[in-house]
Amino acid sequence: MPVMSQAPIKVGIIGGSGVEEALGVEDGEHVTVDTPFGPAASPITLAKWHKTDVAILKRHGPGHVFNPSQVPYRANIFALKKLGVTHVIATGATGSLREQVHPGQLVIPDQVIDKTHKREQTFFDHAAVHVEMAEPFCPVVRRWLIESANKIDGAKVHAKGTYVCMEGPAFSTKAESLMHRAWGGDVIGMTCMPEAKLAKEAEIAYALVVLPTDYDCWKPHQEGVSQQDLLSEIIGNLRMATTRGIELVKAALEDTSILRKNPSPSHTALKLGIWSDKSKIDRKEVERLDVLWGRYF
Repeated sequence: MPVMSQAPIKVGIIGGSGVEEALGVEDGEHVTVDTPFGPAASPITLAKWHKTDVAILKRHGPGHVFNPSQVPYRANIFALKKLGVTHVIATGATGSLREQVHPGQLVIPDQVIDKTHKREQTFFDHAAVHVEMAEPFCPVVRRWLIESANKIDGAKVHAKGTYVCMEGPAFSTKAESLMHRAWGGDVIGMTCMPEAKLAKEAEIAYALVVLPTDYDCWKPHQEGVSQQDLLSEIIGNLRMATTRGIELVKAALEDTSILRKNPSPSHTALKLGIWSDKSKIDRKEVERLDVLWGRYF
Protein backbone atom coordinates (compact mmCIF):
# COMPACT_ATOMS: atom_id res chain seq x y z
CA MET A 1 0.00 0.00 0.00
CA PRO A 2 1.61 3.30 -1.08
CA VAL A 3 2.38 5.68 1.75
CA MET A 4 1.46 9.35 1.43
CA SER A 5 4.68 11.24 0.73
CA GLN A 6 5.65 13.93 3.23
CA ALA A 7 8.08 15.55 0.80
CA PRO A 8 6.90 18.80 -0.78
CA ILE A 9 5.63 18.66 -4.35
CA LYS A 10 6.68 21.36 -6.79
CA VAL A 11 5.62 20.95 -10.41
CA GLY A 12 7.68 22.43 -13.21
CA ILE A 13 5.83 23.30 -16.40
CA ILE A 14 7.95 23.60 -19.54
CA GLY A 15 6.19 25.06 -22.53
CA GLY A 16 5.91 27.82 -25.03
CA SER A 17 5.46 31.53 -24.50
CA GLY A 18 2.21 32.50 -22.85
CA VAL A 19 1.77 29.35 -20.79
CA GLU A 20 1.50 31.26 -17.51
CA GLU A 21 -1.15 33.54 -19.00
CA ALA A 22 -3.06 30.51 -20.28
CA LEU A 23 -2.89 28.91 -16.85
CA GLY A 24 -4.27 32.06 -15.30
CA VAL A 25 -1.17 32.85 -13.24
CA GLU A 26 -1.31 36.58 -12.63
CA ASP A 27 0.64 37.15 -9.43
CA GLY A 28 3.63 34.88 -9.90
CA GLU A 29 7.18 35.81 -8.95
CA HIS A 30 9.67 35.92 -11.82
CA VAL A 31 13.13 34.68 -10.84
CA THR A 32 16.42 34.31 -12.68
CA VAL A 33 18.54 31.36 -11.55
CA ASP A 34 22.31 31.08 -11.88
CA THR A 35 23.54 27.68 -13.06
CA PRO A 36 26.94 26.20 -13.97
CA PHE A 37 25.60 25.99 -17.52
CA GLY A 38 24.62 29.62 -17.94
CA PRO A 39 21.18 31.19 -17.67
CA ALA A 40 17.96 29.32 -18.32
CA ALA A 41 16.06 30.18 -21.49
CA SER A 42 13.76 32.50 -19.58
CA PRO A 43 13.05 33.79 -16.10
CA ILE A 44 11.05 31.19 -14.20
CA THR A 45 7.62 32.09 -12.86
CA LEU A 46 6.92 30.78 -9.36
CA ALA A 47 3.28 30.60 -8.32
CA LYS A 48 0.63 28.38 -6.77
CA TRP A 49 -2.17 26.52 -8.52
CA HIS A 50 -4.76 24.77 -6.37
CA LYS A 51 -2.32 24.84 -3.43
CA THR A 52 0.43 23.23 -5.52
CA ASP A 53 3.68 25.11 -6.06
CA VAL A 54 4.48 25.50 -9.74
CA ALA A 55 7.51 26.77 -11.65
CA ILE A 56 6.86 27.80 -15.26
CA LEU A 57 9.66 27.95 -17.83
CA LYS A 58 9.53 29.04 -21.46
CA ARG A 59 11.71 26.48 -23.23
CA HIS A 60 12.51 28.66 -26.24
CA GLY A 61 12.78 31.90 -24.29
CA PRO A 62 10.55 34.98 -24.46
CA GLY A 63 9.67 35.53 -28.10
CA HIS A 64 10.71 31.97 -29.08
CA VAL A 65 14.29 33.01 -29.84
CA PHE A 66 16.06 29.66 -29.27
CA ASN A 67 15.73 27.08 -32.02
CA PRO A 68 15.55 23.44 -30.83
CA SER A 69 19.29 22.84 -31.21
CA GLN A 70 20.14 26.01 -29.27
CA VAL A 71 17.76 25.65 -26.31
CA PRO A 72 19.89 25.69 -23.12
CA TYR A 73 18.51 22.35 -21.92
CA ARG A 74 21.09 21.84 -19.17
CA ALA A 75 20.56 25.31 -17.73
CA ASN A 76 16.77 24.88 -17.90
CA ILE A 77 16.67 21.59 -16.00
CA PHE A 78 19.39 22.61 -13.52
CA ALA A 79 17.50 25.82 -12.73
CA LEU A 80 14.27 23.90 -12.06
CA LYS A 81 16.14 21.44 -9.84
CA LYS A 82 17.77 24.29 -7.92
CA LEU A 83 14.32 25.75 -7.29
CA GLY A 84 13.16 22.47 -5.77
CA VAL A 85 11.08 21.15 -8.65
CA THR A 86 10.18 17.48 -8.10
CA HIS A 87 7.98 16.75 -11.12
CA VAL A 88 7.80 18.23 -14.62
CA ILE A 89 5.02 18.42 -17.19
CA ALA A 90 6.54 19.41 -20.52
CA THR A 91 4.58 20.31 -23.62
CA GLY A 92 5.70 20.44 -27.22
CA ALA A 93 4.34 20.70 -30.75
CA THR A 94 4.95 17.74 -33.06
CA GLY A 95 3.98 16.24 -36.36
CA SER A 96 1.84 13.11 -36.40
CA LEU A 97 3.20 9.94 -38.00
CA ARG A 98 -0.07 8.00 -37.65
CA GLU A 99 -3.43 8.46 -39.34
CA GLN A 100 -5.23 7.84 -36.05
CA VAL A 101 -3.30 10.59 -34.23
CA HIS A 102 -5.20 13.57 -35.53
CA PRO A 103 -3.80 17.10 -35.43
CA GLY A 104 -5.31 18.95 -32.50
CA GLN A 105 -5.44 15.85 -30.30
CA LEU A 106 -3.02 15.12 -27.44
CA VAL A 107 -0.49 12.34 -26.92
CA ILE A 108 1.20 11.30 -23.66
CA PRO A 109 4.15 9.31 -25.05
CA ASP A 110 5.74 6.39 -23.24
CA GLN A 111 8.78 5.91 -25.50
CA VAL A 112 11.27 7.96 -27.49
CA ILE A 113 13.79 7.50 -30.29
CA ASP A 114 16.60 10.05 -29.99
CA LYS A 115 18.08 11.27 -33.28
CA THR A 116 19.69 14.44 -31.91
CA HIS A 117 23.46 14.81 -32.31
CA LYS A 118 24.45 18.44 -31.69
CA ARG A 119 23.31 18.83 -28.08
CA GLU A 120 25.00 18.34 -24.74
CA GLN A 121 23.47 15.09 -23.45
CA THR A 122 24.58 15.02 -19.81
CA PHE A 123 25.39 17.19 -16.83
CA PHE A 124 28.27 14.92 -15.88
CA ASP A 125 31.15 15.62 -18.26
CA HIS A 126 33.80 14.64 -15.69
CA ALA A 127 32.37 11.43 -14.23
CA ALA A 128 30.85 8.19 -15.46
CA VAL A 129 27.15 8.54 -14.71
CA HIS A 130 24.67 6.19 -16.38
CA VAL A 131 20.95 6.60 -15.67
CA GLU A 132 18.36 4.01 -16.63
CA MET A 133 16.35 5.13 -19.67
CA ALA A 134 14.25 2.05 -20.48
CA GLU A 135 11.26 4.14 -19.41
CA PRO A 136 12.22 7.65 -20.54
CA PHE A 137 9.06 9.20 -19.08
CA CYS A 138 8.05 8.83 -15.45
CA PRO A 139 5.23 6.24 -15.17
CA VAL A 140 3.78 8.01 -12.13
CA VAL A 141 3.49 11.37 -13.88
CA ARG A 142 2.15 9.68 -17.01
CA ARG A 143 -0.55 7.92 -14.99
CA TRP A 144 -1.43 11.23 -13.31
CA LEU A 145 -1.85 12.93 -16.69
CA ILE A 146 -3.78 10.04 -18.24
CA GLU A 147 -6.24 9.91 -15.35
CA SER A 148 -6.59 13.69 -15.41
CA ALA A 149 -7.47 13.54 -19.13
CA ASN A 150 -10.80 11.96 -18.18
CA LYS A 151 -11.82 15.32 -16.73
CA ILE A 152 -11.51 17.11 -20.08
CA ASP A 153 -14.64 17.21 -22.21
CA GLY A 154 -14.28 16.52 -25.90
CA ALA A 155 -10.52 16.03 -25.96
CA LYS A 156 -8.99 12.88 -27.43
CA VAL A 157 -5.85 11.94 -25.49
CA HIS A 158 -3.68 9.06 -26.69
CA ALA A 159 -2.28 7.33 -23.60
CA LYS A 160 0.90 6.06 -25.24
CA GLY A 161 3.11 6.61 -28.24
CA THR A 162 6.69 6.76 -29.47
CA TYR A 163 8.20 10.21 -29.93
CA VAL A 164 10.94 10.52 -32.56
CA CYS A 165 13.19 13.45 -31.60
CA MET A 166 15.08 14.84 -34.59
CA GLU A 167 17.77 17.51 -34.56
CA GLY A 168 16.14 20.07 -36.82
CA PRO A 169 15.65 22.91 -37.29
CA ALA A 170 14.61 21.85 -40.82
CA PHE A 171 11.73 19.41 -41.02
CA SER A 172 12.01 15.84 -42.33
CA THR A 173 12.31 14.80 -45.93
CA LYS A 174 9.49 12.55 -47.13
CA ALA A 175 11.88 9.56 -47.14
CA GLU A 176 12.84 10.30 -43.53
CA SER A 177 9.20 10.68 -42.52
CA LEU A 178 8.37 7.28 -44.03
CA MET A 179 11.41 5.79 -42.27
CA HIS A 180 10.28 7.17 -38.93
CA ARG A 181 6.90 5.51 -39.47
CA ALA A 182 8.64 2.23 -40.29
CA TRP A 183 10.64 2.52 -37.06
CA GLY A 184 7.40 2.63 -35.08
CA GLY A 185 7.30 6.36 -34.41
CA ASP A 186 3.92 7.92 -33.67
CA VAL A 187 4.88 11.59 -33.46
CA ILE A 188 7.96 13.57 -34.41
CA GLY A 189 9.36 16.65 -32.71
CA MET A 190 12.60 18.43 -31.88
CA THR A 191 12.66 19.20 -28.15
CA CYS A 192 12.06 16.06 -26.09
CA MET A 193 15.75 15.18 -26.00
CA PRO A 194 17.99 15.73 -24.17
CA GLU A 195 15.37 17.34 -21.92
CA ALA A 196 14.00 13.99 -20.69
CA LYS A 197 17.51 12.55 -20.18
CA LEU A 198 18.63 15.57 -18.19
CA ALA A 199 15.51 15.48 -16.04
CA LYS A 200 16.31 11.85 -15.19
CA GLU A 201 19.90 12.81 -14.30
CA ALA A 202 18.48 15.56 -12.08
CA GLU A 203 16.17 13.01 -10.43
CA ILE A 204 13.10 14.93 -11.55
CA ALA A 205 10.00 12.94 -12.54
CA TYR A 206 9.29 14.04 -16.12
CA ALA A 207 6.49 13.41 -18.59
CA LEU A 208 5.43 15.02 -21.83
CA VAL A 209 2.14 16.20 -23.30
CA VAL A 210 2.50 16.21 -27.08
CA LEU A 211 0.57 18.63 -29.28
CA PRO A 212 0.30 17.28 -32.88
CA THR A 213 -0.19 20.09 -35.42
CA ASP A 214 -0.06 18.26 -38.77
CA TYR A 215 0.70 14.90 -40.41
CA ASP A 216 4.35 15.64 -41.14
CA CYS A 217 5.22 15.13 -44.82
CA TRP A 218 4.50 11.38 -45.15
CA LYS A 219 0.85 12.11 -45.91
CA PRO A 220 0.16 14.00 -49.17
CA HIS A 221 -1.62 17.32 -48.82
CA GLN A 222 -4.98 17.88 -50.43
CA GLU A 223 -4.60 19.14 -53.98
CA GLY A 224 -5.22 22.80 -54.61
CA VAL A 225 -4.50 23.94 -51.06
CA SER A 226 -2.02 26.82 -50.93
CA GLN A 227 1.03 26.92 -48.68
CA GLN A 228 -0.49 29.86 -46.79
CA ASP A 229 -3.70 27.90 -46.17
CA LEU A 230 -1.67 24.91 -44.95
CA LEU A 231 0.25 27.14 -42.55
CA SER A 232 -2.99 28.65 -41.27
CA GLU A 233 -4.37 25.14 -40.72
CA ILE A 234 -1.25 24.11 -38.76
CA ILE A 235 -1.43 27.24 -36.60
CA GLY A 236 -5.11 26.53 -35.94
CA ASN A 237 -4.30 22.95 -34.94
CA LEU A 238 -1.53 24.18 -32.65
CA ARG A 239 -3.90 26.60 -30.93
CA MET A 240 -6.50 23.86 -30.47
CA ALA A 241 -3.96 21.37 -29.12
CA THR A 242 -2.39 24.01 -26.87
CA THR A 243 -5.77 24.91 -25.41
CA ARG A 244 -6.48 21.24 -24.68
CA GLY A 245 -2.97 20.76 -23.30
CA ILE A 246 -3.45 23.65 -20.88
CA GLU A 247 -6.81 22.19 -19.84
CA LEU A 248 -5.05 18.90 -19.11
CA VAL A 249 -2.36 20.62 -17.04
CA LYS A 250 -5.00 22.52 -15.08
CA ALA A 251 -7.00 19.34 -14.45
CA ALA A 252 -3.88 17.53 -13.25
CA LEU A 253 -2.85 20.32 -10.89
CA GLU A 254 -6.26 20.25 -9.22
CA ASP A 255 -5.32 16.91 -7.61
CA THR A 256 -1.71 15.88 -7.03
CA SER A 257 -2.53 13.01 -4.69
CA ILE A 258 -1.14 10.43 -7.14
CA LEU A 259 2.24 12.16 -6.98
CA ARG A 260 2.13 12.31 -3.20
CA LYS A 261 1.13 8.67 -2.74
CA ASN A 262 3.45 7.10 -5.31
CA PRO A 263 7.22 7.60 -5.29
CA SER A 264 8.73 8.10 -8.71
CA PRO A 265 11.63 5.86 -9.77
CA SER A 266 13.19 9.01 -11.22
CA HIS A 267 13.72 10.40 -7.73
CA THR A 268 16.46 7.83 -7.08
CA ALA A 269 17.87 7.65 -10.61
CA LEU A 270 21.43 8.36 -9.44
CA LYS A 271 21.42 5.86 -6.58
CA LEU A 272 23.04 3.21 -8.79
CA GLY A 273 23.96 5.53 -11.63
CA ILE A 274 27.27 6.97 -10.43
CA TRP A 275 29.83 4.45 -11.65
CA SER A 276 32.95 6.47 -10.98
CA ASP A 277 34.84 5.96 -7.73
CA LYS A 278 33.45 8.92 -5.80
CA SER A 279 36.77 9.48 -4.06
CA LYS A 280 38.39 10.03 -7.47
CA ILE A 281 35.97 12.68 -8.70
CA ASP A 282 37.36 16.22 -8.44
CA ARG A 283 35.87 17.91 -5.38
CA LYS A 284 35.31 21.11 -7.34
CA GLU A 285 33.14 19.13 -9.75
CA VAL A 286 31.26 17.53 -6.88
CA GLU A 287 30.56 20.97 -5.43
CA ARG A 288 29.72 22.52 -8.82
CA LEU A 289 26.96 19.95 -9.32
CA ASP A 290 25.98 19.61 -5.67
CA VAL A 291 22.34 20.45 -6.49
CA LEU A 292 22.17 17.30 -8.60
CA TRP A 293 24.20 14.66 -6.78
CA GLY A 294 25.33 16.15 -3.48
CA ARG A 295 23.28 13.74 -1.35
CA TYR A 296 25.28 10.80 -2.70
CA PHE A 297 28.56 12.25 -1.44
